[in-house]
Amino acid sequence: MLGKVFARFVEKSPLAVMVRGTLERVLGADQLAAWFARTAQKQSTRTLVFSTVYDVLSPVVFRIKPSVRAAYREREDEGAASRMSVSNKLNGLATHTSAALVRSSASVLTPLSEQLDGERAPWLPGHRVKMIDGHGLEASERRLQALREGQAGAFPGQSLVVSEPTQGLVHEVCLREDGHAQERSLCGEVRQTVHAGDRWIADRHFCPRAFLCSIDKRGAFFILRQHEGLPYELVSFLHSPGRVETGHVAEQRVRVRDAQGDAHVCRRIRVKRAQATRDGRTLLSILTNVPPQKASAKRVARFDRKRWTLETAFQPLAAYFHAAITTLGSPTAALFGLCLAVVAANRLAVVMAALRRVHGTETMDQALSLSSVANDIAQPYHGMMMAIPEDAWRVFSRMRPAEMAAILRDLAQKVRLKASRKKPRGPKKPRPKREGHTKSSHVSTAKILRNRQVNAATP
Repeated sequence: MLGKVFARFVEKSPLAVMVRGTLERVLGADQLAAWFARTAQKQSTRTLVFSTVYDVLSPVVFRIKPSVRAAYREREDEGAASRMSVSNKLNGLATHTSAALVRSSASVLTPLSEQLDGERAPWLPGHRVKMIDGHGLEASERRLQALREGQAGAFPGQSLVVSEPTQGLVHEVCLREDGHAQERSLCGEVRQTVHAGDRWIADRHFCPRAFLCSIDKRGAFFILRQHEGLPYELVSFLHSPGRVETGHVAEQRVRVRDAQGDAHVCRRIRVKRAQATRDGRTLLSILTNVPPQKASAKRVARFDRKRWTLETAFQPLAAYFHAAITTLGSPTAALFGLCLAVVAANRLAVVMAALRRVHGTETMDQALSLSSVANDIAQPYHGMMMAIPEDAWRVFSRMRPAEMAAILRDLAQKVRLKASRKKPRGPKKPRPKREGHTKSSHVSTAKILRNRQVNAATP
């Protein structure tokens, strides 16, 4: 169906074709132009179209090029705009424009993900579960003149990411140019995305009183780690429903009042852990307004534990994209790079949904090595882009969701996962005691190996 030009890559590198086809559907030149025209409020496109900026920055985010300069120099021979024009365009991007790119990608990919029917098992059947996670950018290099005088690291921005664990898609990002901004200061923007029936799960940083009460007032539900500074009133005493895998569970009813004095009654679930967490905590408190008949105290405690497993699983996935480009000192440019990385994670989530549909959820989530998958995509990608012209990829942007889903399933059938399975290591061996060398700060590897061979040969 894709034609002869794709045939060889479909047989040898179906993963790379899946990723590039999904990318065209979200970030093709036509889609980018239409999106920028809808969202940009100040910038003009007369001197430099937005797709040019994307073409320069995206290879760095997707780890195809090592730096923005290297990506620009490759396009310089094609008559690209001056480097100063590209830099000015990046520095002038508003944060709401970058956030709109993530929302646009989610709106395009959600119907495709639903057609693939490769979602993970729902946490609460019939309900939409959302997770909040904060992400601060790494300190940038001192490329800006204003940053060269100080010694401290310069943080270009802060962000909140709202994702749905069943689909693996990020639907919202809230951005702040102030790198020292607290994560909870962005909760006001998240409140605008709360809809009735949603289930919100987050850690204690996202438990301010205003956010908690607004979720309850909008007819949504929350499962939030309690912050120590949250004021509440006791309604009932603690009683214990039993134990879970991590420790003993107890619950009680409490009352939280909003700024207007209105009362919001919820459950406070305390987990006394058998083993301390990474930060040394043995007592955890979770607040929820989910009715007991929908989720018992034990189930809520397991939800909180499951949240940590998902966050841990997201870290290696995020490592495959260059989300923090430290050479971009401008906050708006750095945050745009982060949003491009989030869009890349979204399209990869759709590819993973197609693979789960064909090869099974257990195989994909437990036995598959994501680093091997990343290598299978990156190695043939550059050659594929030289062999197949840009116009040939536009066929993916014109497909209906059902048609595109069928193509992805066919490509997923051709993916050979045997070479990409995880290779679990054995138990760690104790580290041998090292001998100190007081006379010298370095050793010769060749001498050490030669002495070992001599000692082994000596009877």
